Amino acid sequence: ILALYCNVGLFLFPLLVPVVVDSQLLSLSGMYGSLQSPNFPEPYPQDMELQWNVTVPDGFRIKLYFSHFNLEPSYLCEYDYVKVEAEGEVLALFCGAEETDTEAVPAQQVINSPRNSLSILFSSDFSNEESYSGFMAHYSAEDVDECSDRSDEDLFCDHFCHNYIGGYYCSCRYGYLLHTDNRTCRVECSGGVFRERSGVLSSVDFPAPYPKSSECLYRIEVEPGFRLLLQFDATFDVEDHPDVSCPYDYVKITAGSRELGPFCGDRSPGVIDTSSNTVTVFFHSDNSGENLGWRLTYTAIGSQCPVPEIPSNALIYPIQSEYSFKDHILFTCEPGYRLLKVRDGEFLDHYQVDCQSDGSWSSSPPQCQMVDCGSPKMGSMADVVFGNHDNSTLFGSTVRYVCRDNTFQLHPNKSTSSYSCGQNGQWINSDVGTKLPNCLPACGQPSRTLPPQVKRIVGGWSAEPGLFPWQILLSVEDLSRVPEDRWFGSGALLSESWVLTAAHVLRSRRRDTSIVPVAPEHVKVFLGLHNARDKRLATNRSVEEIFLHPDFQPNNYNNDIALLKLKDRVELNKVIRPVCLPPAQNTDDPPTPLPNSLGIIAGWGISNPNSSMSSSHGDPPTLTSDPAATADLGVTSDLLQYVKLPVVPQDECQASYTSRSVNYNITNNMFCAGFFEGGRDTCLGDSGGAFPVGGANRTKAASTG
Repeated sequence: ILALYCNVGLFLFPLLVPVVVDSQLLSLSGMYGSLQSPNFPEPYPQDMELQWNVTVPDGFRIKLYFSHFNLEPSYLCEYDYVKVEAEGEVLALFCGAEETDTEAVPAQQVINSPRNSLSILFSSDFSNEESYSGFMAHYSAEDVDECSDRSDEDLFCDHFCHNYIGGYYCSCRYGYLLHTDNRTCRVECSGGVFRERSGVLSSVDFPAPYPKSSECLYRIEVEPGFRLLLQFDATFDVEDHPDVSCPYDYVKITAGSRELGPFCGDRSPGVIDTSSNTVTVFFHSDNSGENLGWRLTYTAIGSQCPVPEIPSNALIYPIQSEYSFKDHILFTCEPGYRLLKVRDGEFLDHYQVDCQSDGSWSSSPPQCQMVDCGSPKMGSMADVVFGNHDNSTLFGSTVRYVCRDNTFQLHPNKSTSSYSCGQNGQWINSDVGTKLPNCLPACGQPSRTLPPQVKRIVGGWSAEPGLFPWQILLSVEDLSRVPEDRWFGSGALLSESWVLTAAHVLRSRRRDTSIVPVAPEHVKVFLGLHNARDKRLATNRSVEEIFLHPDFQPNNYNNDIALLKLKDRVELNKVIRPVCLPPAQNTDDPPTPLPNSLGIIAGWGISNPNSSMSSSHGDPPTLTSDPAATADLGVTSDLLQYVKLPVVPQDECQASYTSRSVNYNITNNMFCAGFFEGGRDTCLGDSGGAFPVGGANRTKAASTG
């Protein structure tokens, strides 16, 4: 102020001098640092502005606090102050030394910048009534956890956020791809072609929010002749705009030359008949929004074919109220009928017709014709008898096979004689199917008639071939003995594989009391034999197994019975036939055979009347090693011999043996046959032969010769 003094008086005039404020700009870029008022801790100068621009790397923010603060106080900090700013926004304004209603001091307050930059401005005016020491401030860079800060949509990861010091990165769930914006997750959802006649399409993850920034293209192609019907679900949620039609996300449909849509919002498009067999569904989504998406079901609809008439005796599958293009019907016939293809007369198991694109069937229905089994095949030695008078061979007709000769019987049994025309066109028996029965020689039936009078075997009658077709000659060579032992015996044929004989014929001779059968390979079986010296004309078989009765007692011949199983089945004929077994008996039935009933004995035993043997001590006779070579025992017969013998009452049989031997007793498993005066008997080589009784329907094995 300049004081001017004049003569007229004293006047004060203000002298206006321009004020120049000292202004400075400082830049700080370290990860931490400090700043202070000029001359700190001395009083700061007047009329000064000083600004610090603090910058740290991206991914960090700035933390600022004051360790000392002492500025001129003023109302709303109009004089001296410190101002903190970031991105054009004032974060704090401080002045004074103590907190008042109109003045703010930082005290222990910490100021954080929203991003990685911060501006601190210090300003002082032209005067200070007192001396003020100014301030001391400190700053440091602090890492920002972008994954927890979701306020900034531009930094928000679509799926997964991963924070690291100084930054973050985004990743996507499996099946998604990270968009070029490095935060949005998209999908590859184009290129698929759907050719099934029905299916379902939807936005990815429906009904969860669909992916962002995706372009999905779905193509449906079905055969010409079909048209595609689209049915959108009632739940439809695609991002929309209230004023502009589908600017963000939308669904578009191209069907042939038509384009439908775009569709968006929350209103379902419903049912769309595309009238085309090819459809493209396009779905676009931008990089924002959390909408649920859409789903549709497509169905291929074809031309309708009329429901066909079903021919008589025909069956169809499937049975439907309507048929469309590409549907088919399978024709079959009721049991007992077959499909007849009209054009070429061929019989079929089934026939298919197809509904065509023009609504017509590919062919007319076939006709069903009753099965004809034709003339039944002739069986061996059997005649065919029709079950109806017109000799019909159509489905359900019956025939019966009858043997031409009463000495033959149906094999395997009588129940196999009846056949019916089956639904597959073959004559069928309920037991053996289509296999024809054979008329085989009946068991116990000789091929010729027995003469009325029969002498004893010893010096008895010679049998004609076929008179005893069940008679078996067993030749045994026990090569396991030293010296080797040889003998022969008789047996009776029970079936094509089994022979009945006496157990002692097949017992291997031992010095001890052990009961061991001879080895099967040491036994030869001759069937259909008549002349024992000419075995070449007979049928021979080897033995597979030998079964002696487990309770056979050699000392008294109790349970003297055995079975042979042949290695190969024998073919039955006129001279080889089985003997009949007796029926099963109850304990209350009378014993068999009945006393005085006649039975027939046959064999090649010794024919000399003086050769009938019995031990002076009452013991059972013992077979020689070679009866044919033992002159003092008589001579075996070349030809098969036979004789009729009556059955002796059991008490007489037991009394007769009791009087002659103390060791040999007649058990309930034995019986006697013969005449009181004797003279007719079996002998060596006849052991094991059968004793047919009662017209060849009952047999009993002879236990001794």
